[in-house]
Amino acid sequence: MANPPVERVLLDAAPGPVHPAARATLLAAVDAGWADPRRLHAEARAARRMLDQAREVLASGLGVRPAEVTFAPDGPTAVRWALDGLRHAGRRRGARTVASAVEHSAVLVPARHEVDRAGDPGLLAEVPVDRLGRVDLDAWREALAVPGTVAAALQHANGEVGTLQPLEEAHDACRAAGVPLAVDAQASLGRVPAPTAYDVLAGDAQSWGGPGGLGVLVVPERTRWLLPGATDPDAALHGASRHTPWVPLALAAAEAWRQTEAVRGEDAAEAFALVGDLREAAGRLPDVDVVGDPQGRLPHVLTFSALYADGEALVRELDRAGFAVASGSACTASTLQPSHVLAAMGALTHGNVRVTLPLAAVAPERAAGVAAFVRALPGAVERVREELGARRL
Repeated sequence: MANPPVERVLLDAAPGPVHPAARATLLAAVDAGWADPRRLHAEARAARRMLDQAREVLASGLGVRPAEVTFAPDGPTAVRWALDGLRHAGRRRGARTVASAVEHSAVLVPARHEVDRAGDPGLLAEVPVDRLGRVDLDAWREALAVPGTVAAALQHANGEVGTLQPLEEAHDACRAAGVPLAVDAQASLGRVPAPTAYDVLAGDAQSWGGPGGLGVLVVPERTRWLLPGATDPDAALHGASRHTPWVPLALAAAEAWRQTEAVRGEDAAEAFALVGDLREAAGRLPDVDVVGDPQGRLPHVLTFSALYADGEALVRELDRAGFAVASGSACTASTLQPSHVLAAMGALTHGNVRVTLPLAAVAPERAAGVAAFVRALPGAVERVREELGARRL
């Protein structure tokens, strides 16, 4: 007899499902906001009003002016634009970038490519982190002091291990050195209060239950920022980009923000406790390393690594048991590449499982799902170890 179907438990919400209210808004806006907001006819003007409304909602939530908010095709693109605009604006002073060793691939891959292209390893300083994934502030200050440094990049929090970065101290160091800071908030926006210590901020609508295909970029008017190839420096300096989003996406993102912001504190408190339960359960298993800061972290993210196990095998085993989890690098999960984040932290880079809790609005039974996962995890790890012929020493 075939095994009965299992009820699915979503523990890989990076990205997660669209918020129900945002989905309804998206469907309605397909009919109401389909027109190109750059045109002059009545339908286009209506679409422009909707786009401006969405921008105002997001700007209010982020504590900035609407003119300082622009859109990108997705979160990684917003991150790339954030850094590219700072580097291009400062190109007469140099070309060197400072970034933490655990930054998103949208930061590290292009920067490393530029190093290779120019044949100059001095163009990028990858600042080390501690065992919790927090940037070394002394090394950060030293890197910023090197002549020719024109931009710095630091995450608000790491989307793989959840550790919050010391943004205020890092930004103070940047200001003392005269180097602008681009902050990647793809993993945190909508889940915790938005950061304020930055010169450019980038995020992804999916982090707060919005639709895919929409990144958010905040460029304060004080910041010198110019995308390469921009034809209007004044507009570019004030956050205008070359991208006009599909209006229904922007409206859905704004509605998701409204809904998520209204319950953010309650949602985060519950998620923090649930991840605490997961950390405790994983930590009880033999030869399992739970990584990241246990307190100074995002409420909804957890990674642990199991010795004598394979991450891909763990994902498949848990999937068969009804649990959707992730493994490998959060930047390259589709290829299950070893995590550069865990490597930089000095943690195990194999046998890792990453959990990203969905919002309660899209997974109202998430507490029960976490409890079921806690019960299933020991057996899943043991079965994978047995299948691989690995026995604890």
